[in-house]
Amino acid sequence: MSNGQPLIEIKNLKQYFNINMGLFKSKPLKAVDDVSFAIKKGETLGLVGESGCGKTTVGRTILHLYKPTDGEVWYNGKQIKTKEDIKNFRKKATMVFQDPYSSLNPRMTISDIIGEPLDVHKMYANKKERMEKILDLMEKVGLNSEHASRYAHEFSGGQRQRIGIARALALEPDFIVCDEPVSALDVSIQAQVINMLDELQDKLGLTYLFIAHDLLVVRHISDRIAVMYLGKMVELADAAEIYDNPMHPYSQSLLSAVPVPDPVVARSNQRIVLSGDIPSPLNAPSGCPFRTRCPYATEACAESMPEFKEVKPGHFVACHNLDKANN
Repeated sequence: MSNGQPLIEIKNLKQYFNINMGLFKSKPLKAVDDVSFAIKKGETLGLVGESGCGKTTVGRTILHLYKPTDGEVWYNGKQIKTKEDIKNFRKKATMVFQDPYSSLNPRMTISDIIGEPLDVHKMYANKKERMEKILDLMEKVGLNSEHASRYAHEFSGGQRQRIGIARALALEPDFIVCDEPVSALDVSIQAQVINMLDELQDKLGLTYLFIAHDLLVVRHISDRIAVMYLGKMVELADAAEIYDNPMHPYSQSLLSAVPVPDPVVARSNQRIVLSGDIPSPLNAPSGCPFRTRCPYATEACAESMPEFKEVKPGHFVACHNLDKANN
């Protein structure tokens, strides 16, 4: 992992969707609300949180699959603004989607699915070179060359996700958004795909934003972990630091639910069960979005969103009552 300039930098990113409330009224759904972070070259940043907290929207907005409502996306020290910037950025940044069943076109052969990015960006001189590139990509992700003429429905979930990863690697990107790439797979297959992503990162110098809700998977692959709740970033630190010393009450609750293989340790672990349900992002609470479920909430939490600040080197938290939460 290098300590130079960040490869990807996100500054005050916002993604609001206008929801029609009937009678010509609409209301903004704040899917991502003022999120900032940076990812260094060769690093994996894990992004975790409950379903609906805005993780996937962050990934898609970085790649400009959604036009950001506000905020800035920087790649290699250059801000992505114009259509030309986005086009060039998409050669270097790509995505592995969550569902290997719906992200592959059932009418296309595997060679056409993997070759599609090459076709779009005209990355070959002739058909022979195109096929050589496709077979090389298939080999990288552990697929046989005889699979090239088959269709997606002939493959298992794990193999389909490998096809999706081969397609993502077609343009030799630097940065890949992995959107819950293993959540639809069996546990044994998850390990294979995670290990393959690890090996590809070492071999090709890739940088990942790894989105997931399974904290054990995230710990295995991530250098640093960011925790999101209702569109806001609440904590960010090194993976080991977040696991050993979570400081935000929400992170503490999430990590208390992670299963431990040792029964003695598991019995002594205290589950922190949160009261209430997640509020709707359409009617998010004022101030800190977590305050309605937080055991330490005070009036200050209702009045203002706590600042996302560095409380010790490399460990950022947004909480008004850190002293209470970390007694």
